[in-house]
Amino acid sequence: MTAAPVILTGHAGVGELVEGEALVSPDGFSARYDLDRVTGRISRESHALYGASIAGKVLVCPLAKGGFATSWALFDLRSRGLAPVAMLFSWANPVMVQGAVLAGIALMDQLSPDPMEAIRTGDRVRVDPKAGRVEVISFPCCS
Repeated sequence: MTAAPVILTGHAGVGELVEGEALVSPDGFSARYDLDRVTGRISRESHALYGASIAGKVLVCPLAKGGFATSWALFDLRSRGLAPVAMLFSWANPVMVQGAVLAGIALMDQLSPDPMEAIRTGDRVRVDPKAGRVEVISFPCCS
């Protein structure tokens, strides 16, 4: 038996409709300071996702961190095929949004229910930023 999809809604985000596997962290995310841009893996040893690759994932975090270097860091990741397909935050700062736009990465925040409560690592997630909608379409426990 498969579980019914979970729907998260909010204001419109940025980027195109994408789908991917969720990678969820209780820690915030900085594209410059938490990440090895050569490998696309979380490199800060104190980060909950240390060693995990964000390439092709729907990255789910409570908070977007970082300053102006975020934009070029995300663009660099995207140019080498190491970027996430989408980023979902409880709250994203304007610099992270700017970086997502530059890099062509879907981004949404301030969703209800909170993605930190509704999405688990391994869930299959469809992100439709223009519609302000995220759908958890399959769950590893129930597929």
